[in-house]
Amino acid sequence: MSALTNLTIEEALKGLEKKDFTAVELTQAHIDAMEKHKALNAYITETPDLALEQAKVSDERRAAGNAGNLDGIPLGIKDLFCTDGVQTTAASHILEGFVPRYESTVTANLFKDGAVMLGKMNLDEFAMGSSNTTSYFGNVINPWKREGDDSDLVPGGSSGGSASAVSARLCMGATGTDTGGSIRQPAAFCGISGIKPTYGRCSRWGTVAFASSLDQAGTFARSVTDNALLLQSMAGYDPKDSTSANKEVPDFVAAIDGNLKGKTIGIPKEYRVDGMPAEIEKLWQQGIEWMKAEGANIVEVSLPHTHYALATYYVIAPAEASSNLARYDGVRYGHRADKEDLKDMYEISRAEGFGDEVKRRIMIGTYALSSGYYDAYYIKAQKVRRLISDDFLNAFKTCDALLTPTAPSAAFALGENEDDPIKMYLNDVFTVPASLAGLPGMSVPAGKDSKGLPLGLQIIGRPWDEEMVFKVAGVIENLAQFDDVPQLIA
Repeated sequence: MSALTNLTIEEALKGLEKKDFTAVELTQAHIDAMEKHKALNAYITETPDLALEQAKVSDERRAAGNAGNLDGIPLGIKDLFCTDGVQTTAASHILEGFVPRYESTVTANLFKDGAVMLGKMNLDEFAMGSSNTTSYFGNVINPWKREGDDSDLVPGGSSGGSASAVSARLCMGATGTDTGGSIRQPAAFCGISGIKPTYGRCSRWGTVAFASSLDQAGTFARSVTDNALLLQSMAGYDPKDSTSANKEVPDFVAAIDGNLKGKTIGIPKEYRVDGMPAEIEKLWQQGIEWMKAEGANIVEVSLPHTHYALATYYVIAPAEASSNLARYDGVRYGHRADKEDLKDMYEISRAEGFGDEVKRRIMIGTYALSSGYYDAYYIKAQKVRRLISDDFLNAFKTCDALLTPTAPSAAFALGENEDDPIKMYLNDVFTVPASLAGLPGMSVPAGKDSKGLPLGLQIIGRPWDEEMVFKVAGVIENLAQFDDVPQLIA
């Protein structure tokens, strides 16, 4: 059965169609893998019984000739997506025990196409973090190791549970959310592919909010085509979400044709930051050479306000988090302190329910929104955000997509950087600008560092042009031939 967990989604769908194995067998193989590698702590809630029941129904549909586009494919669901009848925690004590009676639009779309849910994935609490070390339910472990070093590494964040599980073959694909890089950075750290689509491409309805103008659902998988298959299923207009775009979903898989002739790839000069490791620079240059070899034109572009992106993000995101998290007050659902005094109940419920990083961001955001500071911080940050977005739109007048590194380093060890929140925030230096502009971005594994850890390249596309992102990503995947597996399963 272990061989089944090494299949891509594309391969598994072909095998199911040819009756080489059943959805129940495919699901059971992944349940066995989950049991074997519990130490990764990738799942908060496992749902093996539900998964096997869904797989059984999937086999019945396929036998009747009614199989959906993802029928029988076992997935992990980031524990920000509400799932009917299954605990949804956002990795926070304040939501521990919360069982929704409704389904998020993203998961409903996946289940409509026949996907199987293995469980809910661990993450940084309320998606706030770059290392998956802020979860109330404990750290997630990256299945990769440095050569000659047995230290446990972070999987990146916030979607670290999803990335770790896909990399370790504990699920075939997984959902994630990306607010400032929370799909792309963990994908790079774990040696897999992950895409954040254009803001509004996937519905946010039924997804626990962090920063509403930035949060966007996306996918993780072990191939570019698999990500396209998942996004094809997840995306689409949702009248329940006022930010959902009423746009037709293209055929993302068909876009992966390997043809870059006549296309122009932009290289942002501002992304060559001081102190960037030489091996990141070397990988980026390798990516540029790959683009040239496939017939693409290379141009340098300028994104002059990039320098302000992190500061802008860390005003806007905490401000929106402060507003969104005000609803968790111990009254309606979630953790509630047993206090007779109403004021004490409010204060202690929130003090006990939220972790340190969430409290830090709530306080930053509340300060930025407070009387006398709203104009100086939040409004000014929104104006800079518009300038950053305009930079991208101007760059896209001369190119079809941008190519950059995904992260400024490979995965680091647990405990590293944690004493310095600013250093941790810098992990998102290459991903935050595209999030502020609402653009599609994808990370693809393209090489390894000197210690044998995976490194990713990022493709950023025009608004609503995920097809071009997938096209470039497919070329990088084909030329990089990154087929290394984590030491955990090697």
